[in-house]
Amino acid sequence: MFSFTGQLDAYSEKQFNTYVSEILQANNLSVILDLSKIDFIDSSGLGAMVQTAKQCNKQKRSFLVVGNARVMQTIKLVRLQDYLHLVDDLNTALNQLAA
Repeated sequence: MFSFTGQLDAYSEKQFNTYVSEILQANNLSVILDLSKIDFIDSSGLGAMVQTAKQCNKQKRSFLVVGNARVMQTIKLVRLQDYLHLVDDLNTALNQLAA
């Protein structure tokens, strides 16, 4: 599980991608992106999440995104909620992985 705070935008996108890529290379576990403490997300942040989802799909690993109201609204606005497997809270994400 990855838990992020602050902003996921053009300034933090590279750091986000580098960090997530290193972790994905180190193991084969399922991925939960916990963005419930993110204050702001822009198109660069959405692009970074799409890249992570693509990588997980390619490696056949489960991928879920947990977001707060602002993050969820942004993801739904661009209609990526199904592709990013958006869920309401961390318990829901963990239960889906356990099923």
